[in-house]
Amino acid sequence: MSLLNRKRTILSKIETAYGTDSVPTGAANAILVKNINVTPMETQLVSRDLIRPYMGNSQNLAASVYGKLELEVELAGSGTAGTAPAFGPLLRACGLSETISAGTSVIYAPVSASFESVTNYFNLDGVLHKMTGSRGSVSVAFSAQGIPTLKFSFQGLYSPVVDSPAPTGVVFSAFQLPLIVNNVNTTGLSLQSFSGMVLSDLSIDLANSLTFRSLVGGTEQVLITDRKPAGSITFEATTVAAKDWWTAARNAATGSLTVTHGTVAGNKVTIAAPLAQITQPTYSDKDGIAMIQASLVLVPNAGNDELTFTFL
Repeated sequence: MSLLNRKRTILSKIETAYGTDSVPTGAANAILVKNINVTPMETQLVSRDLIRPYMGNSQNLAASVYGKLELEVELAGSGTAGTAPAFGPLLRACGLSETISAGTSVIYAPVSASFESVTNYFNLDGVLHKMTGSRGSVSVAFSAQGIPTLKFSFQGLYSPVVDSPAPTGVVFSAFQLPLIVNNVNTTGLSLQSFSGMVLSDLSIDLANSLTFRSLVGGTEQVLITDRKPAGSITFEATTVAAKDWWTAARNAATGSLTVTHGTVAGNKVTIAAPLAQITQPTYSDKDGIAMIQASLVLVPNAGNDELTFTFL
């Protein structure tokens, strides 16, 4: 029987103990995604390299096996201020803490210890791939006249692939309708105290370093060993009098970066970085208008604060 690629489901649930299946369900833990890319078996192979009196291959033995999962989620709120978005578990598994202020906000900020993990279920038309102990990284992308997206990349522990019916009662009602990036829905843009920016594109990558570790006497696990948040930005070029981006880049100047997407409580998110540095600015063209493209480096201020997501 042929498997229909269209019939794919992702379920994700925070684990109470690392690597222990948290048993996500379609009713409570379904993730509304796009652009799924799954590598069920990422294998580190060791060749036997046998010497024999004839030509031919030697077997390759699996030294370690783990899974990879990449997916995109539309960036939107939960519908209620102070309620975590439905994709909150994914953010938590990317080394971000979750702080809920009931009725007001939910803030995700980096941590450097006590990393959480999720169990991811990927069901392809009745074939189930489980990835326990999943940890990952996330990037956010804004493009004018487009849908803002969060791009997740996970590594998880391998489980034997089994035939299992697709989850029933899948509920996506917690996922809100996204808003297009434009000058109505996207406001409060400021970089290094300059608020007159006309933005075309902005992307920020948390850039966690992920390591699958399987040593004698240890426990198989996916570790977050570092992060180096970075990104890129494209905006209309300005005069030097308005903002001297060239001197800022040369002097390695830093300043806050902030942008808010959404117009009503429950579907607003502010992305902020206290110390953003621009590097390698250069000119480009969009619709006959001169643009500046630059790379971004996000630096911590007091620590564990170089990038925050605040859902309002």
